[in-house]
Amino acid sequence: MYKLCFYVPESHLEQVKQAVFAAGAGRLGDYDQCCWQVAGQGQFRPLAGSTPHLGVLDQLEQVQEYRVEMLCAEDCMAQVICALRAAHPYEEPAFDYMRTHIV
Repeated sequence: MYKLCFYVPESHLEQVKQAVFAAGAGRLGDYDQCCWQVAGQGQFRPLAGSTPHLGVLDQLEQVQEYRVEMLCAEDCMAQVICALRAAHPYEEPAFDYMRTHIV
């Protein structure tokens, strides 16, 4: 199992979650669509060559975002990452995943 963590603007929270759930993430035993999320403030500055969903080139942007964590079986990680990238509004979505052990 892996724990997937990603950051998404509030406007696209449910859309991205549903996409990764449909690809197989968020399942544990007899439960599905399991996740943990918390609101926070993200920031970034678009640089030359970027095509930002939000913000203006060379200006710091701050946006209400959510950090979302969920489990994902190894056999569907590739599909989940593809679904995350396809549903996420940012051209460079921030995410990470790490192997975890369920006891």
